[in-house]
Amino acid sequence: MGKVKTCIFISGNGSNLKNLILKSRDYNFPIRIKLVITNNRDAYGLYHAKKNAIPFVCIDTKTRYFENQIFYHLKKHNISLICLAGYMKIISKEFLKKFGKKVINIHPSLLPKFKGLNTYKRILKNNEKKTGCTVHFVNEKLDAGKIVAQKSFYILKSDNVNTLKDKTQKLEYKIFPEAIIKIYRNI
Repeated sequence: MGKVKTCIFISGNGSNLKNLILKSRDYNFPIRIKLVITNNRDAYGLYHAKKNAIPFVCIDTKTRYFENQIFYHLKKHNISLICLAGYMKIISKEFLKKFGKKVINIHPSLLPKFKGLNTYKRILKNNEKKTGCTVHFVNEKLDAGKIVAQKSFYILKSDNVNTLKDKTQKLEYKIFPEAIIKIYRNI
């Protein structure tokens, strides 16, 4: 069976996108990135799509029927997997139902703790001893889908929002590809 046609949703720098593009070049890696979708025209991550000749679309999520535009492009590229990689927009349950295929997300905490935004600040404020990241299936509840994989590290007294973000992103670059392999191991 061929590689799974995948779309990556981004909103910012696209460092996870860049990492997945590199991994997808491996013959044994189960996905091929066929499309990038963003809700931010200025997302630096689009540079990675352009550099690697991957089609991309900027969708204005403030318009009424923006999900129909997304579906048009997903169908056009025959997408079977969506990876949310720093996509700062909630996916509606109607979208999930209509897409009917796998949607996964990477979140910068050890879910079920610290769902949503401002994760690093909340982790520090709560004096957590350890943190990390989680790859999970997306369902109709925010950051509540079945967990595919987690990685963690201990928080140092000297850590701040920036150091937590850096450490977490380094883990994300390992866990996201591992989770994709785990999902598609039986192909």
